Amino acid sequence: MLERKALESLYEKHCKRGFTYAYGTAGFRYKADVLDTVMFTTGVLAGLRSIYLKGQTVGVMITASHNPPEDNGVKIVDPRGEMLEQSWEKHATDLANSASQSFTSFEQKLQELIVKLQLNSNAHGSITVARDSRESGPRLLTAFKTGTLVLPNLLVLDHGVLTTPQLHFLTSKANELPKNTSIDEKLYYQEFLSAWDEIAELCGIQSLPYALTIDAANGVGAPKVKEMLSQREMFNNTFRVVNDDWKTPSALNHLCGADFVKTNQKLPQGISNDTRAEHINCSFDGDADRIVFYYCDLQGQFQLLDGDKMATLFAKFFQELTQTAHLQDELALGVVQTAYANGSSTRYLEQVLGTPVKCTPTGVKHLHHEAVKFDIGIYFEANGHGTVVFSTKFSQLVDQKLADASHSTSAHKALQILSSFSKLINQTVGDAISDMLGVLAVLSILKWSPQKWDQEYTDLPNKLIKVLVPDRTVFKTTNAERQLVSPVGLQDQIDALVAKFDTARSFVRASGTEDAVRVYAEAATREQADRLASVVGELVEKY
Repeated sequence: MLERKALESLYEKHCKRGFTYAYGTAGFRYKADVLDTVMFTTGVLAGLRSIYLKGQTVGVMITASHNPPEDNGVKIVDPRGEMLEQSWEKHATDLANSASQSFTSFEQKLQELIVKLQLNSNAHGSITVARDSRESGPRLLTAFKTGTLVLPNLLVLDHGVLTTPQLHFLTSKANELPKNTSIDEKLYYQEFLSAWDEIAELCGIQSLPYALTIDAANGVGAPKVKEMLSQREMFNNTFRVVNDDWKTPSALNHLCGADFVKTNQKLPQGISNDTRAEHINCSFDGDADRIVFYYCDLQGQFQLLDGDKMATLFAKFFQELTQTAHLQDELALGVVQTAYANGSSTRYLEQVLGTPVKCTPTGVKHLHHEAVKFDIGIYFEANGHGTVVFSTKFSQLVDQKLADASHSTSAHKALQILSSFSKLINQTVGDAISDMLGVLAVLSILKWSPQKWDQEYTDLPNKLIKVLVPDRTVFKTTNAERQLVSPVGLQDQIDALVAKFDTARSFVRASGTEDAVRVYAEAATREQADRLASVVGELVEKY
């Protein structure tokens, strides 16, 4: 590690005092003007993590996803592309807060960490980094890179502007492929387009069965999805990208994007009310790790196809494939949801499909941890953030069965499709582009219109509102965030309100990314769901 004077010089370049940080569900996320300190310490911590993992490449993504343009954030990605190991979140928080106090405090905490983790701070490490399109990104990247200089033998590969899923994917590839392999976004396009080609050939997909409009939230997903789809002729005249002004930072997520569509349950800016049955829309968020679909019915009414609808679509599809391939008794298929999942989707999965459903706290790190316990683990938050993960047992069994020539033609084809889908879906993290291709492939194979997909079950009307509060930390939950334990007595009052509505439920949880509390309500009618959300929100405001 650097000697004291050089270390202090680096510290003084970016660290400001007086702010308290916390590593949330998606890393650190705040207003961009308070992030310089935490960017610096993240550079240090990512280096320590790589050294701890014997030089494996660790990823760092600078993004605030669906948040407003003035926000930013950073998260650390472990070598297989998964979220940072949870025990290290405390190290990240402690190091940031020590730097926010004084240089002496930072130096002491850093030395403590090195001793505690038994690290050689002069060992070699490797970091790969990218950022989204926010105006503050270059400045924060500089602070991060300065932090990496604290440890003298770190190799930092800067990928520039990428989607969050691309960074996760490239981090995993950097550890999976031979050291001399060129790791860049071409690998990403090649991987998923090759899988799409396999499925298209297997299933006779020559073109998309409907026109596709993509709302890219004026984020980095716009140039990336254009780059990807333009490489295949079948997409050429079937898709268009709107809200693609990613070079104007102030436009990011403004009146558009997955969060806007899901929260407001209406069309984003730039998409017209098109009632043609052969038309479907989707919205990414600012860093393209969330996606929701939607369409307008014949009466011109907006109809949302969110993460719950995607989870049930994949569950039905993979259930049918495993049955055709005679694997239903050998592979465990399950769906993981959060408290935000619509009650109708859970009933459809359990009672119609007979699929096991697990509920976890909000945050994909929780869902992912539960999903990997299945051979085919499907997880989507209602907001459209999710993916499908396939176990080693799945891959080995499918490969083994494919080598067995005694199968029927239909079983063999089902095995081939299962194998190709495990490559089409970005298993490292929720990925708007990869999930979009997955959904389009399923709909094309089933020959389903958006309306047919939507008719599998009817969502209970629901409402999600945000209530700004002075201190979100006082709102503590249990039972996978479905019940409050603090403030004391508030849950009883919510339960009393819920009892006044039909087929209703409501819960309250502190946001993991903002100084706010989120109130979710669902009930038998739209009027009741809106009213329940409103009265529960009024209750929260009193605390």
